[in-house]
Amino acid sequence: MTTAVRARPRTVREPGPDTGTGKWSARYAVPVGADEPVFAGHYPDFPIFPGVCVLECVRTAAESSVPPEAGPVRLASVEAGRFLAAVHPGDVLDIELVWEPRGAHWRCTAKVTTGRGPAASARLRYRGGVAR
Repeated sequence: MTTAVRARPRTVREPGPDTGTGKWSARYAVPVGADEPVFAGHYPDFPIFPGVCVLECVRTAAESSVPPEAGPVRLASVEAGRFLAAVHPGDVLDIELVWEPRGAHWRCTAKVTTGRGPAASARLRYRGGVAR
């Protein structure tokens, strides 16, 4: 999948199972560079990384950490997204992910922080057993 966001997740904690919970977790860092194209229009005199771009970073990180037992997955919906603070050029998004099975679907819950504290949270729902 192509994306307009240049920032790419860097693994901080390898994806792996959480012992005894049936869940799978991982952690990623995403540096937000001043060269992001979206800053040209959002806003030129006071650049803020849009919430949709934060969600795109979460999606990219999530799809880098899919539990093997989920098989191929496809994003079905964004169940929730909450934006708690502005993200600026030079910030690093710290994305903590937790995957859990939900019947025929998988839910990926994300907590996003920067050096200033909580920035966003999201819940993504994925269909399992489909080609990416």
